[in-house]
Order: sequence, then structure tokens, then C-alpha cells
Amino acid sequence: MRLLERFRGKKPSQSEKNKKGNTNYAYSVTRVRAMKSKLLPKESYPRLLNMGIDEITRFIQESEYKNDVDELAMKYSGGDLAEHALNRNLALTYDKLERITTGELNYLTTAYLKRYEIWNVKTLLRGKLYNAPIEDILEFLIASGQFTYTFLSELAAKPTYQEIIDALRRTEYYSLLQTFDGTNLAYIENELDKMYYASLFEAIGIPKSKDRKLFARFIRLEVDVKNLSNLFRLKKAGVEQSDEIMPLMIEGGLELRPEKLAHFPYGEFVNELQKTHYWDAISSVIDSDMTSLTSLESRLTRYYLESATTFAHASPISIIPVMDYIIHKHNEVTNLRIIFRGKESGLSDNLIKDQLVVI
Repeated sequence: MRLLERFRGKKPSQSEKNKKGNTNYAYSVTRVRAMKSKLLPKESYPRLLNMGIDEITRFIQESEYKNDVDELAMKYSGGDLAEHALNRNLALTYDKLERITTGELNYLTTAYLKRYEIWNVKTLLRGKLYNAPIEDILEFLIASGQFTYTFLSELAAKPTYQEIIDALRRTEYYSLLQTFDGTNLAYIENELDKMYYASLFEAIGIPKSKDRKLFARFIRLEVDVKNLSNLFRLKKAGVEQSDEIMPLMIEGGLELRPEKLAHFPYGEFVNELQKTHYWDAISSVIDSDMTSLTSLESRLTRYYLESATTFAHASPISIIPVMDYIIHKHNEVTNLRIIFRGKESGLSDNLIKDQLVVI
């Protein structure tokens, strides 16, 4: 029971209280801009690609990741040290954002960061389903919101995925997780994503202010990016039946109309995309049926990051600069993880570089 009480905690009720509280946007945004200024400059990445793992570790130890590397260096080394240090830093960053924001800003930021609860649930199920060692599962967990590191560690240590599901019985995810039978992981993961966005749109409500409308537009753009990536995967796999595609789509997109695109074969699907705002971002990597999904997703991620910054400039004293920082911070951690794991696996620098999204 104590584990469940710790999971449920006080944050949800506190966030609900903050929903109508006062928000000092100017203070919070100023703090967030200072945090964003400490992200690694793009000039760092060519240098990192020329380093070995130990050199890269020393490099990030001299940056904002110093405390994280120092704290974990006695327990881990190499890529494992990097993985745990990066995730620890990300968790502490998100915790800080929840502490420095108040009122409506805190309410919406907390709602947005619930994506990491979804990430953790997926990671735990996947890890247990494939009998991954506990340490391997912990490498990919990100303590955030109600999911403390202690709680996640206890979940990761449970012998089976069913015991993890049972431990989550008082959470909003339980009714869906009960339908997990060990063979329908893709379905469960997709439904968790749809649950997250439905919850986020509910938190946003009917946007009336300029800031809320811009935030809603930002989230709807994100939905389009996710749906477009999934559509490409399905089309390249030869899936053209609407009744197979539409259950995998997330509702609430900005411009993309999956119900219109679902039944097109790949060539016609690509032609239809030329009529959208996303075409300029992806056209250079579209090459008949040979389109690289990695390159495509990198272009979509770049478009999303650049759009977030544009939105933040359009509404400088709002939640958007906070969202802009969150996704750029996540992208930095993703880039560093790709470099570490790529080096550890012996991949060429060019192959690693192709997977990075550097803004």
C-alpha cells in the first residue's frame, strides 16, 4: 500500500490546485531561457564525433551533466554511465520545471510531462516481456511526475509484467493495462499514446486566450508529426486498409487528415503530402519506395524543433518557451545517447551523424 500511496502522491491534487492559481510567467520563462542557454551548441557535435567514449564522458562531465556523472561514476562506466547520467539529468530537469512554475503554467507543464509516465510504463512492459535484466530496464527509465526513481526501481524489480500491472491498479492506466496479454504490446503502446494526448487536450480545454490557442496548436502539430511518421511506416509496409490504419492514428492533429490519406497506395500518398506544409521539410528525403524512415523521422523532428522555437518567439511570455526548452533538452539527450551507443557499437561516425538532429 505504501508503494501505491507514494505513486499517487500529492502532485496531481497540487497541480489541480495550481490550475487556477497565479502564474508568474515572466519569472518562469526567464529561468527557462537561462536553462536553454546551457544546452550544448551545435558546434559541439562534430567534436564529440571525433572522441572516444571516455573522452565524451569527460566532455559532458564539464557541462551541465557534471553532477550526474560524478554521482554515478562509482557504479557505472562507459555507455551505461552515460545512459544513467543522461536520464538522471533529464529527470532532475523536469522536476525543476515543475518547481519553478506555478498556477496555470505548472498545471499545463505537468500535464505535458505526463508523457514520461507513458514512456516508463511502455519500457517496463517491454523489458519484462523480453526478460531484460533489471539494470537494462533501469537504464531507460526517466523519473518524472508521480514516477519517482524509487518507485520505478521497485517496479523494475518485479518478476513479471503482471505484477507491474497489479502495482498500477489505482492509476488511470490500469483499465487499459488489464487487457495486456503478452501478445498485444503494440496495441497497448498505441492506446497509451492516445490516452496521453486525450488527457493533454482535456487539460488544455477549449482554448480562449492567445497563449492557450498557441499551445493547443503546438500540441496538434506534434500529433501530426507522430501520425505522419506512423503513416510512412505503414505505407512502406504495404498497409493500405483504412480499418487497419485508423486505429493507430492519434486524434486532434493540426493539418494532416489520416482518414483521407489512409486508403492511398504509397505513390498517391506521397503526392497528397505535397499539398501540405510538411512537404518542404521532408521532400528531399522522399525517394519513391526507397525512403529512409530514419532520415524522414530526423527531418520531421527538425521541423518540430524549429516550429517550437518559432512559436516561442511568437508568444515569448507564455507556456510555449517552456515547451520549446523541454523538447530541445530531450533532443540533446537523445543525440548524446545516439553518440554514446553508436561509439560503443562501433558504428562509423557518418552513420552516427545521420541519426543526429542538430539545430
